[in-house]
Amino acid sequence: MINKAFLNKFMVKPGKKLAFDELDPGWASHKDLLDKFGEERVKKIAKKILTRNLDSLNQAHNLLWASDTYGVLVILQAMDAAGKDGIIRHVMSGLNPQGCMVHNFKKPTPDELDHNFLWRYMRALPQRGRIGIFNRSYYEDVLAVKVHPEFLDFQKLPPGVRSENLWKHRYSDINHFEKHLTRNGIVILKFYLHISKDEQRRRLLDRLNNPAKHWKFSDNDLPERAHWDKYMTAYEDAITATSTEWAPWYVIPANHKWASRTLVADVLTGTIAGLGLDFPKITPERKKSLERAKIQLEAEAEENTEEGLSA
Repeated sequence: MINKAFLNKFMVKPGKKLAFDELDPGWASHKDLLDKFGEERVKKIAKKILTRNLDSLNQAHNLLWASDTYGVLVILQAMDAAGKDGIIRHVMSGLNPQGCMVHNFKKPTPDELDHNFLWRYMRALPQRGRIGIFNRSYYEDVLAVKVHPEFLDFQKLPPGVRSENLWKHRYSDINHFEKHLTRNGIVILKFYLHISKDEQRRRLLDRLNNPAKHWKFSDNDLPERAHWDKYMTAYEDAITATSTEWAPWYVIPANHKWASRTLVADVLTGTIAGLGLDFPKITPERKKSLERAKIQLEAEAEENTEEGLSA
Protein backbone atom coordinates (compact mmCIF):
# COMPACT_ATOMS: atom_id res chain seq x y z
CA MET A 1 0.00 0.00 0.00
CA ILE A 2 1.01 3.63 -0.46
CA ASN A 3 2.63 5.43 2.45
CA LYS A 4 -0.08 7.07 4.55
CA ALA A 5 1.91 10.29 4.88
CA PHE A 6 1.96 10.54 1.09
CA LEU A 7 -1.80 9.92 0.85
CA ASN A 8 -2.43 12.62 3.42
CA LYS A 9 -1.05 15.14 0.92
CA PHE A 10 -4.29 14.71 -1.00
CA MET A 11 -6.52 15.21 2.03
CA VAL A 12 -8.01 18.65 2.60
CA LYS A 13 -7.26 19.58 6.18
CA PRO A 14 -10.32 20.76 8.11
CA GLY A 15 -10.43 24.53 8.33
CA LYS A 16 -7.94 25.09 5.51
CA LYS A 17 -9.07 27.07 2.49
CA LEU A 18 -8.88 24.99 -0.68
CA ALA A 19 -7.38 26.66 -3.76
CA PHE A 20 -7.28 24.62 -6.96
CA ASP A 21 -4.62 26.85 -8.51
CA GLU A 22 -2.23 25.46 -5.87
CA LEU A 23 -2.94 21.86 -6.92
CA ASP A 24 -1.93 20.25 -10.17
CA PRO A 25 -4.31 17.69 -11.73
CA GLY A 26 -1.41 16.25 -13.71
CA TRP A 27 0.81 15.41 -10.71
CA ALA A 28 3.46 18.07 -11.38
CA SER A 29 3.02 19.00 -7.72
CA HIS A 30 4.72 15.66 -7.00
CA LYS A 31 7.59 16.35 -9.34
CA ASP A 32 10.08 14.95 -6.83
CA LEU A 33 8.49 11.51 -7.22
CA LEU A 34 8.37 11.71 -11.02
CA ASP A 35 11.94 13.01 -11.25
CA LYS A 36 13.24 10.21 -9.04
CA PHE A 37 11.64 7.31 -10.90
CA GLY A 38 10.37 8.73 -14.20
CA GLU A 39 6.71 8.89 -15.21
CA GLU A 40 6.61 5.51 -16.97
CA ARG A 41 8.12 3.71 -13.99
CA VAL A 42 5.76 5.50 -11.58
CA LYS A 43 2.87 4.45 -13.83
CA LYS A 44 3.99 0.80 -13.73
CA ILE A 45 4.43 0.94 -9.95
CA ALA A 46 0.97 2.46 -9.58
CA LYS A 47 -0.60 -0.30 -11.66
CA LYS A 48 1.09 -2.96 -9.53
CA ILE A 49 -0.16 -1.23 -6.37
CA LEU A 50 -3.66 -1.08 -7.85
CA THR A 51 -3.61 -4.82 -8.65
CA ARG A 52 -2.50 -5.67 -5.10
CA ASN A 53 -5.03 -3.27 -3.63
CA LEU A 54 -7.90 -4.84 -5.56
CA ASP A 55 -7.07 -8.19 -3.98
CA SER A 56 -6.69 -6.59 -0.54
CA LEU A 57 -9.92 -4.65 -1.04
CA ASN A 58 -11.79 -7.88 -1.76
CA GLN A 59 -10.48 -9.39 1.49
CA ALA A 60 -11.29 -6.22 3.43
CA HIS A 61 -14.78 -6.22 1.93
CA ASN A 62 -15.32 -9.80 3.13
CA LEU A 63 -14.38 -8.73 6.66
CA LEU A 64 -16.67 -5.71 6.40
CA TRP A 65 -19.53 -7.97 5.30
CA ALA A 66 -18.89 -10.64 7.94
CA SER A 67 -18.46 -8.26 10.88
CA ASP A 68 -21.70 -6.39 10.00
CA THR A 69 -20.69 -3.38 12.12
CA TYR A 70 -19.68 -0.63 9.70
CA GLY A 71 -20.95 0.55 6.36
CA VAL A 72 -18.79 2.54 3.93
CA LEU A 73 -20.10 5.43 1.86
CA VAL A 74 -17.90 6.50 -1.06
CA ILE A 75 -18.77 9.86 -2.61
CA LEU A 76 -17.38 10.68 -6.05
CA GLN A 77 -17.67 14.26 -7.28
CA ALA A 78 -16.09 15.77 -10.37
CA MET A 79 -16.62 17.69 -13.55
CA ASP A 80 -17.81 15.70 -16.56
CA ALA A 81 -15.30 13.24 -18.08
CA ALA A 82 -13.07 13.24 -14.98
CA GLY A 83 -13.26 9.45 -14.64
CA LYS A 84 -15.91 8.66 -12.01
CA ASP A 85 -17.37 5.78 -14.02
CA GLY A 86 -13.91 4.38 -14.72
CA ILE A 87 -13.04 4.36 -11.03
CA ILE A 88 -16.27 2.55 -10.23
CA ARG A 89 -15.62 0.02 -12.99
CA HIS A 90 -11.96 -0.65 -12.20
CA VAL A 91 -11.67 -0.16 -8.45
CA MET A 92 -14.89 -1.93 -7.50
CA SER A 93 -14.61 -4.71 -10.10
CA GLY A 94 -13.50 -7.40 -7.64
CA LEU A 95 -16.14 -6.77 -4.98
CA ASN A 96 -19.11 -8.99 -4.23
CA PRO A 97 -21.99 -7.22 -6.01
CA GLN A 98 -24.33 -8.25 -3.18
CA GLY A 99 -22.35 -6.06 -0.80
CA CYS A 100 -21.63 -3.11 -3.07
CA MET A 101 -24.27 -0.78 -4.49
CA VAL A 102 -23.73 2.10 -6.92
CA HIS A 103 -26.19 4.97 -7.07
CA ASN A 104 -26.22 7.45 -9.95
CA PHE A 105 -28.28 10.47 -9.00
CA LYS A 106 -29.95 12.33 -11.81
CA LYS A 107 -32.43 15.19 -11.92
CA PRO A 108 -34.71 14.92 -8.84
CA THR A 109 -38.22 13.61 -9.38
CA PRO A 110 -41.37 15.51 -8.30
CA ASP A 111 -41.65 13.16 -5.30
CA GLU A 112 -38.04 13.86 -4.29
CA LEU A 113 -38.60 17.59 -4.63
CA ASP A 114 -41.42 17.28 -2.10
CA HIS A 115 -38.80 16.38 0.54
CA ASN A 116 -35.70 18.05 1.94
CA PHE A 117 -32.59 18.00 -0.26
CA LEU A 118 -30.97 15.15 1.72
CA TRP A 119 -33.97 12.82 1.64
CA ARG A 120 -33.33 10.88 -1.55
CA TYR A 121 -29.73 10.26 -0.52
CA MET A 122 -30.73 9.01 2.92
CA ARG A 123 -32.79 6.29 1.26
CA ALA A 124 -29.73 5.03 -0.62
CA LEU A 125 -27.27 4.84 2.29
CA PRO A 126 -25.35 1.56 2.62
CA GLN A 127 -26.33 -0.97 5.25
CA ARG A 128 -23.82 -2.25 7.77
CA GLY A 129 -21.35 -4.57 6.10
CA ARG A 130 -21.79 -2.96 2.70
CA ILE A 131 -20.12 -0.38 0.49
CA GLY A 132 -22.31 2.27 -1.11
CA ILE A 133 -21.01 4.45 -3.93
CA PHE A 134 -22.64 7.77 -4.76
CA ASN A 135 -21.81 8.85 -8.31
CA ARG A 136 -22.60 12.47 -7.55
CA SER A 137 -24.38 13.11 -4.30
CA TYR A 138 -26.14 15.60 -2.02
CA TYR A 139 -23.20 17.90 -2.75
CA GLU A 140 -24.89 18.71 -6.05
CA ASP A 141 -27.24 20.88 -3.97
CA VAL A 142 -24.34 23.17 -3.08
CA LEU A 143 -22.62 22.81 -6.46
CA ALA A 144 -24.89 22.57 -9.51
CA VAL A 145 -27.69 24.34 -7.66
CA LYS A 146 -25.30 27.10 -6.59
CA VAL A 147 -24.08 27.55 -10.16
CA HIS A 148 -27.70 27.45 -11.38
CA PRO A 149 -29.71 29.16 -8.61
CA GLU A 150 -32.81 28.92 -10.80
CA PHE A 151 -32.94 25.25 -9.78
CA LEU A 152 -34.07 26.46 -6.36
CA ASP A 153 -37.38 27.48 -7.95
CA PHE A 154 -38.30 23.78 -8.10
CA GLN A 155 -37.38 22.97 -4.49
CA LYS A 156 -40.50 24.54 -2.96
CA LEU A 157 -38.57 26.21 -0.15
CA PRO A 158 -40.46 28.16 2.54
CA PRO A 159 -40.30 31.96 2.54
CA GLY A 160 -37.06 33.32 3.95
CA VAL A 161 -34.95 30.21 3.31
CA ARG A 162 -33.49 31.60 0.10
CA SER A 163 -31.39 34.16 1.92
CA GLU A 164 -27.71 35.04 1.64
CA ASN A 165 -27.05 32.37 4.28
CA LEU A 166 -28.62 29.54 2.25
CA TRP A 167 -25.33 27.90 1.26
CA LYS A 168 -23.81 28.34 4.71
CA HIS A 169 -26.86 26.60 6.18
CA ARG A 170 -26.63 23.77 3.67
CA TYR A 171 -22.94 23.22 4.44
CA SER A 172 -23.94 23.03 8.10
CA ASP A 173 -26.75 20.58 7.33
CA ILE A 174 -24.33 18.35 5.42
CA ASN A 175 -21.73 18.42 8.20
CA HIS A 176 -24.30 17.50 10.85
CA PHE A 177 -25.75 14.79 8.61
CA GLU A 178 -22.32 13.25 8.04
CA LYS A 179 -21.49 13.49 11.73
CA HIS A 180 -24.70 11.60 12.51
CA LEU A 181 -23.75 8.89 10.00
CA THR A 182 -20.24 8.41 11.35
CA ARG A 183 -21.55 8.22 14.92
CA ASN A 184 -23.71 5.33 13.76
CA GLY A 185 -21.05 3.32 11.97
CA ILE A 186 -21.04 4.75 8.44
CA VAL A 187 -17.50 5.54 7.29
CA ILE A 188 -17.54 8.37 4.73
CA LEU A 189 -14.87 8.75 2.04
CA LYS A 190 -15.23 11.78 -0.23
CA PHE A 191 -13.22 12.13 -3.41
CA TYR A 192 -13.08 15.10 -5.77
CA LEU A 193 -11.43 14.06 -9.04
CA HIS A 194 -9.38 17.09 -10.03
CA ILE A 195 -9.18 17.31 -13.82
CA SER A 196 -7.92 20.28 -15.82
CA LYS A 197 -10.11 22.11 -18.30
CA ASP A 198 -7.72 21.18 -21.14
CA GLU A 199 -7.84 17.50 -20.22
CA GLN A 200 -11.63 17.59 -20.09
CA ARG A 201 -11.67 19.11 -23.59
CA ARG A 202 -9.40 16.32 -24.84
CA ARG A 203 -11.63 13.61 -23.36
CA LEU A 204 -14.82 15.18 -24.68
CA LEU A 205 -13.26 15.38 -28.15
CA ASP A 206 -12.24 11.73 -27.84
CA ARG A 207 -15.89 10.87 -27.26
CA LEU A 208 -16.95 12.84 -30.32
CA ASN A 209 -14.24 11.35 -32.52
CA ASN A 210 -14.99 7.76 -31.52
CA PRO A 211 -18.42 6.42 -32.60
CA ALA A 212 -18.21 3.78 -29.87
CA LYS A 213 -18.13 6.59 -27.30
CA HIS A 214 -20.84 8.83 -28.74
CA TRP A 215 -23.27 7.53 -26.16
CA LYS A 216 -21.08 9.03 -23.43
CA PHE A 217 -21.43 12.56 -24.76
CA SER A 218 -24.29 14.53 -23.24
CA ASP A 219 -25.95 17.60 -24.71
CA ASN A 220 -25.32 19.23 -21.32
CA ASP A 221 -21.54 18.72 -21.43
CA LEU A 222 -20.70 21.89 -23.33
CA PRO A 223 -23.24 24.20 -21.63
CA GLU A 224 -21.93 23.05 -18.22
CA ARG A 225 -18.33 23.44 -19.37
CA ALA A 226 -19.14 27.09 -20.09
CA HIS A 227 -19.65 27.52 -16.33
CA TRP A 228 -16.23 26.03 -15.48
CA ASP A 229 -15.01 28.95 -13.35
CA LYS A 230 -18.25 29.11 -11.39
CA TYR A 231 -18.03 25.39 -10.70
CA MET A 232 -14.43 25.68 -9.52
CA THR A 233 -15.46 28.39 -7.06
CA ALA A 234 -18.45 26.34 -5.89
CA TYR A 235 -16.24 23.28 -5.36
CA GLU A 236 -13.61 25.27 -3.48
CA ASP A 237 -16.26 26.73 -1.18
CA ALA A 238 -18.05 23.42 -0.59
CA ILE A 239 -14.93 21.34 0.02
CA THR A 240 -13.46 23.99 2.33
CA ALA A 241 -16.68 24.12 4.37
CA THR A 242 -17.28 20.36 4.56
CA SER A 243 -13.86 18.73 4.89
CA THR A 244 -14.10 17.64 8.52
CA GLU A 245 -12.23 15.37 10.88
CA TRP A 246 -15.02 12.80 10.62
CA ALA A 247 -15.51 13.08 6.84
CA PRO A 248 -12.51 14.67 5.10
CA TRP A 249 -12.26 15.35 1.38
CA TYR A 250 -9.53 13.92 -0.83
CA VAL A 251 -8.65 15.98 -3.91
CA ILE A 252 -7.35 13.38 -6.36
CA PRO A 253 -5.29 14.43 -9.43
CA ALA A 254 -7.31 12.97 -12.31
CA ASN A 255 -5.53 13.94 -15.53
CA HIS A 256 -3.93 10.47 -15.41
CA LYS A 257 -6.50 7.73 -14.90
CA TRP A 258 -3.88 5.30 -13.59
CA ALA A 259 -3.05 7.75 -10.80
CA SER A 260 -6.62 8.52 -9.72
CA ARG A 261 -7.66 4.86 -9.71
CA THR A 262 -4.63 3.82 -7.68
CA LEU A 263 -5.08 6.58 -5.09
CA VAL A 264 -8.81 5.99 -4.59
CA ALA A 265 -8.32 2.23 -4.27
CA ASP A 266 -5.53 2.71 -1.73
CA VAL A 267 -7.50 5.13 0.45
CA LEU A 268 -10.54 2.84 0.39
CA THR A 269 -8.56 -0.33 1.14
CA GLY A 270 -6.49 1.29 3.88
CA THR A 271 -9.54 2.82 5.55
CA ILE A 272 -11.41 -0.48 5.79
CA ALA A 273 -8.28 -2.32 6.91
CA GLY A 274 -7.78 0.34 9.59
CA LEU A 275 -11.14 -0.40 11.19
CA GLY A 276 -9.62 -3.41 12.98
CA LEU A 277 -12.35 -5.78 11.87
CA ASP A 278 -12.38 -9.51 12.49
CA PHE A 279 -14.64 -12.39 11.62
CA PRO A 280 -17.44 -12.99 14.14
CA LYS A 281 -16.44 -15.10 17.14
CA ILE A 282 -18.08 -18.52 17.37
CA THR A 283 -19.82 -19.34 20.65
CA PRO A 284 -19.24 -22.80 22.22
CA GLU A 285 -22.83 -23.75 21.38
CA ARG A 286 -22.41 -22.67 17.77
CA LYS A 287 -19.12 -24.56 17.53
CA LYS A 288 -20.84 -27.77 18.68
CA SER A 289 -23.56 -27.22 16.09
CA LEU A 290 -20.99 -26.85 13.35
CA GLU A 291 -19.21 -30.01 14.49
CA ARG A 292 -22.49 -31.95 14.32
CA ALA A 293 -23.11 -30.64 10.81
CA LYS A 294 -19.61 -31.67 9.79
CA ILE A 295 -20.07 -35.20 11.19
CA GLN A 296 -23.39 -35.55 9.39
CA LEU A 297 -21.96 -34.46 6.02
CA GLU A 298 -18.90 -36.70 6.41
CA ALA A 299 -21.20 -39.61 7.24
CA GLU A 300 -23.20 -38.96 4.07
CA ALA A 301 -19.98 -39.03 2.06
CA GLU A 302 -18.99 -42.38 3.58
CA GLU A 303 -22.43 -43.83 2.83
CA ASN A 304 -22.22 -42.70 -0.78
CA THR A 305 -18.76 -44.24 -1.10
CA GLU A 306 -19.95 -47.57 0.35
CA GLU A 307 -22.95 -47.63 -1.96
CA GLY A 308 -20.69 -46.96 -4.94
CA LEU A 309 -18.36 -49.82 -4.01
CA SER A 310 -21.18 -52.29 -3.38
CA ALA A 311 -22.77 -51.43 -6.73
